[in-house]
Amino acid sequence: MEKVTLESLVEAVNDLPALPQIVLKVMKLTESPNATAQEISDALNQDQALAAKVLRLANSAFYGFPRRISTVTDATVFLGFKTVRSIVMAVSVCDLLSKEIEGYALAPGELWRHSQCVAISARLIAKRVKFFTVDVAYTAGLLHDIGKVVLNSSMKQAYHEVVAKVDTENLPFNEAEDQILGFNHAEVGARIAEKWNLPPELVDAIAYHHQPDQSKINRQLTSIVHVADAISVSMGMGIGIDGMLYPLSQDALQFLKFDENEIEGTVSQLVDLFVDQQSF
Repeated sequence: MEKVTLESLVEAVNDLPALPQIVLKVMKLTESPNATAQEISDALNQDQALAAKVLRLANSAFYGFPRRISTVTDATVFLGFKTVRSIVMAVSVCDLLSKEIEGYALAPGELWRHSQCVAISARLIAKRVKFFTVDVAYTAGLLHDIGKVVLNSSMKQAYHEVVAKVDTENLPFNEAEDQILGFNHAEVGARIAEKWNLPPELVDAIAYHHQPDQSKINRQLTSIVHVADAISVSMGMGIGIDGMLYPLSQDALQFLKFDENEIEGTVSQLVDLFVDQQSF
């Protein structure tokens, strides 16, 4: 199996669609202290399909708003700028994450289900550990496996070799990816996040979500995504060929002061939420 070259990888990342202009505009507005809900609404309403998807997600059980949110302006006022930003990001990557990822044995929609479950789980954990911004945790969870979209074609040829290496050498899956392909999906995901000009702490959380103790920028955020990923896998959400083949970092649990009871509490909250399929 010939290793993936850096050039071919960068090319594959560059072939991914950039974030749409409207999404970038909303990101910018939601970060501006002077922006108004009306400006964010005007930007989103330039793309009716995007606005409709944002409303659908805003009305899902996940956000638990007591009455129907009927306009983008209402969503922005009731849920807040940061929450709307994370919803817009989810909507904009939904199609990309909903494709079949054959190289990781993920049927159409499975990577999206897994990513959304990790995102929601990360948000719940962030609340429990009083992480300063739960919506950043949601977005990091949502994008943690985005690298699989790019490594998909390489893995189609190599996954038997990678899985055999995991079995014979008792390696975590990402290390076997590294040795066979020359890259792992977390590194590739970080490159995509850089291409999309996402904040450094998101790039870092994606890069080290399987090795949170190596996080360079925000170990708390990276640990949250790591634990959220493990919880989602334990619930059987979009496991693929690699799901069970990563160790859960006890250091991350200790760092977050997150114990078995906390994990069980998060799982039961997730089970309640996923009764409502709209969360996906």
